[in-house]
Amino acid sequence: MIKYTPQNQLSIELFKHPFERELDKKNRWVKLAALIPWDDLAAEYGRNLRTDASRKSVDIRTVIAALIIKHKLRLDDRGTVAMIQENIYLQYFCGLREFTTEPVFDPSLFVDIRKRLGGEAFDKFNRLIIEKAERLKPHQARIMKP
Repeated sequence: MIKYTPQNQLSIELFKHPFERELDKKNRWVKLAALIPWDDLAAEYGRNLRTDASRKSVDIRTVIAALIIKHKLRLDDRGTVAMIQENIYLQYFCGLREFTTEPVFDPSLFVDIRKRLGGEAFDKFNRLIIEKAERLKPHQARIMKP
């Protein structure tokens, strides 16, 4: 027997989801979030921010997490923002306090980050993220398995 749900019988309003429940603590992104040295990475990133800018910055944790997601999932700028927008666990990883269906930031932020940090500082920051991630590899192998 072949199972099929006709298009006219599929309703987003009736779609069941676990959002009213707690997140699964065994999820790979929840585990990884607990291991990342966020304060160290934020301090390094924050050294290159201008405090006199009139526009409020995107939360540093969100930016760092987005860079990690982009690297780990091998996504482009737009794909990274879309993936975060669609995934409750990635939003938690990014430090959001609640799920949103809106993009967490515009994909052009990645270009701004590269410009803001400059080539040398951006490379240093990426090396720092990779270095911290390398130290997590024994844990990561167990954590990042789907």
